This record gives sequence, C-alpha cells and structure tokens, in this order.
Amino acid sequence: MNQLFQDLRYTMRQLRKSPGFTLTSVITLALGIGATTAIFTLVHAVLLKSLPVTKPDELWRIGKKVHCCNWGGYTQWEEFSLFNNELYHRFKDNTPAFAELAAFQGGNASLGVRRAGSTQPAETRNGQFVSGNFFSTFGVGAWAGRLLNPSDDREGAPPVAVLSYHAWQEKFGADPSVVGSVFLFNNNPFTIVGVAAPGFFGADLRGWAMPEIWMPLSAEPLIDSKPPRLTEPRANWLDIIGRVKPGTDPKALEAQLRTELRQWQMSHYSDLTMQDKEYLPKQQMFLTPGGAGVTDMREQYEDALRVLLIAAACVLLIACANLANLLLARGLRRRQQTSLRIALGASRGTLVRKALVESLTLGVVGGGLGLLVAYMGTSLVLKLAFTGPNFWVPIDATPSVPVLLFALGISLLTGVLFGIAPAWTTSHAEPVEALRGANRSTEHSTRWSQKALVVAQASISLVLISSAVMLAQSLRNLKNQNFGFDVEGRYMISLDVHQAGYKPEQLELIYRRIFDRILQIPGVQGVAGATYAPMSGDSWNDGIRIQGKPEPHSGDDDGATFTRVTPEFFSTLNNRIVMGRAIDEHDTKDAPLVAVVNEAFAKKFLKGENPIGKRFGENEMIHAGDYQIVGVAADMRYLNYGFKDPDRPMYFLPTAQHTPYTKPNEIEGEKSGHYLENLILWAPGKPEGLEMQVRKALSEIDPNIPLLDFASYHETLARDFGQQDMIAKLTLIFGVLALGLAAIGLYGVMSYSVEQRTSEIGIRMALGANRGTVLGMVLRSAFLQVAIGLAIGIPTAILAGRAITDQLYAVKPYDPVILSLAVIVLGAAALIAAAIPARRAVNVNPTEALRAE
Repeated sequence: MNQLFQDLRYTMRQLRKSPGFTLTSVITLALGIGATTAIFTLVHAVLLKSLPVTKPDELWRIGKKVHCCNWGGYTQWEEFSLFNNELYHRFKDNTPAFAELAAFQGGNASLGVRRAGSTQPAETRNGQFVSGNFFSTFGVGAWAGRLLNPSDDREGAPPVAVLSYHAWQEKFGADPSVVGSVFLFNNNPFTIVGVAAPGFFGADLRGWAMPEIWMPLSAEPLIDSKPPRLTEPRANWLDIIGRVKPGTDPKALEAQLRTELRQWQMSHYSDLTMQDKEYLPKQQMFLTPGGAGVTDMREQYEDALRVLLIAAACVLLIACANLANLLLARGLRRRQQTSLRIALGASRGTLVRKALVESLTLGVVGGGLGLLVAYMGTSLVLKLAFTGPNFWVPIDATPSVPVLLFALGISLLTGVLFGIAPAWTTSHAEPVEALRGANRSTEHSTRWSQKALVVAQASISLVLISSAVMLAQSLRNLKNQNFGFDVEGRYMISLDVHQAGYKPEQLELIYRRIFDRILQIPGVQGVAGATYAPMSGDSWNDGIRIQGKPEPHSGDDDGATFTRVTPEFFSTLNNRIVMGRAIDEHDTKDAPLVAVVNEAFAKKFLKGENPIGKRFGENEMIHAGDYQIVGVAADMRYLNYGFKDPDRPMYFLPTAQHTPYTKPNEIEGEKSGHYLENLILWAPGKPEGLEMQVRKALSEIDPNIPLLDFASYHETLARDFGQQDMIAKLTLIFGVLALGLAAIGLYGVMSYSVEQRTSEIGIRMALGANRGTVLGMVLRSAFLQVAIGLAIGIPTAILAGRAITDQLYAVKPYDPVILSLAVIVLGAAALIAAAIPARRAVNVNPTEALRAE
C-alpha cells in the first residue's frame, strides 16, 4: 500500500506538470463516461428498478401485457391482462396463495379539483381508482394522516382520497391543512385523509399522467359515470397485483388462476358473442413478477433506451481510444526516460504499475467529472422526453447508488483496459536502442496500435453520424407526412364538461354556447368538436358488422376506430370528402342515423362496392343496420402511434344523433360518447393571445369547466413525436461528440507522428522534397487511416441501420445519400484535424532539423 501511495503521489506530480495532457484526458473521459452514465440512469430507473415498496420480490402481477385503459368483452386476444371488478373479487376470494391481492385502474381519471367553498376555478389533477387494500399490499406507509383501507372501499362509504407526496408538495404547497379538508372532485365532495410516503408513486411507471390522487374503487360511479364500470362484467379496466405467501409455487398459482378465469367465463356463457365462444379455448393468462409494477413506461421506452445506450457506449469507446492514444504517445515520448529506468534496474512490473496508476487516476477523475455531465444529460433527456401539461415522471437526475457504482465501475474498467496496453508497450523499451537514438522515427516506425485506434474511431464515428442522420430524417418524415388534414393554423383544445357536472341531456346546449362564444374571438374562422380529435392520443374502437354480410369469426380483424363529430368537423380540418357528403346540420336527433367512413373503412369492409347507402353497426349482428353511409372521407392519420401501419378503418357519427341501444352498458356507453373531449379551432395567422381569449370565453360561460390543454397542432405533433425527437437529438449529440473526439484522436496521432519524424522530414526537404510533397505525405498517412475506417464503418453503418429499423420512418438503412453525407462530414473533420500537423510539417526548417539530430 505504501508503494501504491508513492505511485499515486508521483502520478499527481506528473499530471500537474502536463496540464494540457491531463485536461484533454479528463475532459475526453468525462464526456464518454458522462454520456453513458446519463443513459444508464434512465435505463436503471425505467428498465431495472423495482417499485419503492416492501419486499418487491414477493409481488406478482396477473397478466403480462400492458393495456390502457379499457377492454370490453369476456375474452382478450393474445392474453387476458385487464380485468373487471367482478373477476378481481373472484380471484381475491378464491386464491388463498395471495396474502394480499390489490386492483387499480389501468389508466387515470381526469379530475377537476378545487377546495370546498373556494371560488377559484377547478384545476386538473390525475386521479386513480384503487382497491381498499392497495397500500397495505405494497407495504407503504403514510407521510401524513392515514391511507385507504378496505372499509373505505365499500358501497355507501364516505368518499375519501389520498394524495401522492409529490402532488402534496408541488400542487398543494405542502399545506398541512389539506389533510382532513374537503375538496370537490368533479363537483363531488371528497375528504383528503392522508398523504402517501415520499418516493411512492403508485403501482406503475409511465410517461404520462402519473397518479396524484388515489380514490377507492367504490367511488368510481361518482366520478366516472360515463358509463360506470364497477358493476359491469364486460368492462375490463383494472390491473391486478398481489403479494404471495412464502413457499408459493408461481406455476401452480398461474394454473389455478386460469381455472378461475375459465369458470368465470363459463358463468357468463349466455352473454358471450360468437367470437368470444370461438376464442374461448385459445384464451391465455399469465402470472408474471410484479416487483417493477405495471411496466407501461418500460414497454414504451425500452427500444429507445437500448439504442441510446449503445450510442453512448460508442462515444465512451472513442473516448477510451483517445485516452489510450494519449497514454501511448506520452509513453513513447518518455521512452528515453523509461529506458534509463530499466538500465538502472527498474522492473517492467514496476513500470506497468506506475502507468496503470496514472491511467486509473485519469479514469476516476474523468468519472467524477462525468457524473456532472451525466446529471446535466439526464436532465436534458427528461426535458426532451416528457413534455406537456401536468407531466411528471418519478425519475431523479441526481445519480443514485447503483448509478454511482456504475460510473465508478466504468471509470476503473476504462483505466485498466485502456491503460494496460500503452503501459505494457512502453515498458518494453530496449535500453541500448533507446539511449542510442530515442527520438529517431520514420513513417514505418509509427506505432500500429495508434493507427488501429484511429481506424476504430473513424469507423465508430461513421456509424454514429449515419445513425443520427437517419433518425433525424425519420423524424422529419414523421412531422412532414401527409396527415390527411391541415395542421397549419389549427389548434386543439382539451376540456371536460363532465367535470363541471353537465349531464348528457345538457350537452347540446352547452356546446352550442361554447362554439358561438369562441367564434366571436377575433381571428377564429372555424370551430368543431369531436369525442377525440386527430392525434389527440385517444380513440374508441369497436367491431364492425355489415348488413347483408356474415358475422366475422374469431381471429378475424373486424375492428375500426370511431368518433362523434359536429357538422363543422371536416371543413375545419380541411379533410376532403371523396364521395357523397359530410355530416351536416340536417343530421339531427330525429333524422335517420348516418355515418361518414374513411377510405380505409370502405376498402376493408366494402371492397369493390359503392359504399354510399350501405348500412353497418357495432359489435353485434342485431345492430348491423344501424348506420347508413352517406359519405367517404379521405384517410386521416388519427392515432399517434403505428405510423408504419396503413391508415386504420374509421367512421364518424353525428353528435346530435343517438343509437337506440337496449342493454344498460351500451346505453351508458352511448351517452358517454357525446361528451366531446376535444375542440378544434381554425385560426390562421397565429392570432395574438388566442389561448387567453379562449380561457376567458370558457370562464364567462361557466368557470367550472376546466380547460385541460390548449396547443397548436404543431405543438401537439411535437409531443406525439417526443420519443423520436429525443432519440434523434441525443444520437445527433453523441454523433457530434464522437466526431469531435475522433478528430482530436487523429490530430493527436498526426501531431505525434510529425514530431517524431521531424528529422526525416528535414532530410527529405534537404534532398529536394518540396512543401507539396511533404504536405501530401502527411495527409496521405492521415487519410489512409480514415479510409480504412470508412471501409469498415460503411457496412457496419448499414447493419446499424437495420438494427434501428423499428425507430425509422420512410428511411432505408442503406440510403446512399445519408451514407455519403456521413462520409463527407467525417472526411471534412479528418481534413481539419490533419491540416494543422501537416502545416507544421511543411514549415520544418531542414537546417534546424538536421542540427537537432
């Protein structure tokens, strides 16, 4: 240990004497280690970390797939993973292997919240319905007050709620008087009984609408009665997680749960559709580890984080190659000193140890500075990936213990792996040859290891640059695609009159008042409403039955997306009607039921037929004649996912008309479809203060109506493509870093080469070589290394493009234009890096070079 401390003191003195070398090495490593650690911070939080609860390894989830937020019916394709309240209680009562079994909403409940007695407008908060044993299942305590218990989750119990610690701090100002106070949730009084422990964010991690308020399942009819799902066996909307008893066999428990599921399905056999009955023998359900909760965010970001982690690792490799080159050049430059040490009796082991201490010191210092880079990088990623109103994710940019250990491990590994080769090389200096002429060098004596590192840097840089350009082009293609409607001058408003207490029979009047008032705002030329607007992120979907055609079989794709719209919808969006007519003011509640379908609907369900006049309906054959098709609209990109998929079949129904259903759940569902979640404004020219004027207009009509969001369609699309934007920007940053580091590496090698070959260059010039010959000699050496790197990098870049195909839209992984651009950029950087040493070479004075020799 004493010897190691001496080596460390010696290393610190040497590093202080070489500030340029030290600073370059540390900054290079800090960038590489920092970039990798920043992405690992997210990988750990999203992909590896368990829920902050008691004994997460004892938790098991029923289901494997992540679904949001509702699934109707008695069977589910692929596997059963979203459940209804009846099935949850059946599992809870009949599976004693679970010490606790909790249910929670697979999504969120949008709440308009204000304190009882307050005259302030309601503020939007994210709520979630949970079973009464939710907190006890996870072993979570209260920060203040108490948490929910089973007595709160029963019919007739006083409505109560629990706040998350984050919401209590950020949204309620950490006011202790909140606990015990009454708040109005969508105009329904709830008592806040407690605040959950810090760090607990719920049972799932997702990139949108993290729960801020937890309410018992029994309160669902009070808040979300569109329709109430608590007593409907066809309404699957709950995720289920349980804590198993010690010694439980998960496979045996899974088999028991499957039996319970089948028995429940058979108890509703008379209600099963033909498709349900056909699919029943193939129904699957799985029991999966639940320590990480419902991993919605994991599924959403897994591929993106893997791409970024690989890109960051490439930057780290280039940084390490630079460190190895710097150490190798430094060792070769000190070859005479090393030879003298060997001649005086120093062992090679001692020399290797000193060199390793130096490289490890650089690695640790670079890693420490890299933590600062990682913090800033993580903050940048969180800002890029999670934007929008009321967005918060429980990921802290401050490095956690696992992240600190990761950074330390990377630092030490870097120091050892990329310091041992230079240390070993320089320790093998021959004393006699080195002392005879330590500074003599020719082009052929330049170390092959240095050239190999430059080649590797060039090839890795090309891969990163081409990948960055491909991802940037993909993002550009996504944003500039033909959406089927005009985004210029269009704005999307999200509001919820249900939160303000409006009943279905009041909707027509309140929406007309809202439309008339908004049209009075200067600059607004059109306004329309829809259950869900294009690219809003939500949709309703149903199975289609065509009059005169047989009922689809199990496994047939009979689904289509639908929305209810006002007559101004198509003209406001400038969506073209290609056949027939649009929905208009004549489609009233007393008129025959009509629908407009898109081109994809006509091609899928009525291929080769004239769709005008045909009739169809939803889910069951008795409804096959409900709607008559009066028009066909051009396809619109309506959903904000699946952009590589063909346009989804879609149909549009008038908001003024009601489908005459007879079943209670269908009637309630029909009522809820008339609540318009989105308004679309056409206001060309970007009128000043438009959002403020819209808010004022709504407040004048009813201050209880919350405006959940106001955004131009350009802003909406930016949010929809946030993940792609994050990947493209970070990969571009990594590409620029890699290019810069590779250029520095080439510059360092060429500078060292010119310095070592000063005498050779002097002799050449003394024998008649002109400046152009010398310049060509230096540049040729540099570009030979780059050319070899390109030869390796181009096919590797194509393979990398294939690996990230899932992240690309309308971009080929072997696009010659993109590859050519990447080659040009790398070539330009190489030219700049080699030009300075080349200029130094042509300015060598032959007389001075020979005199020095």
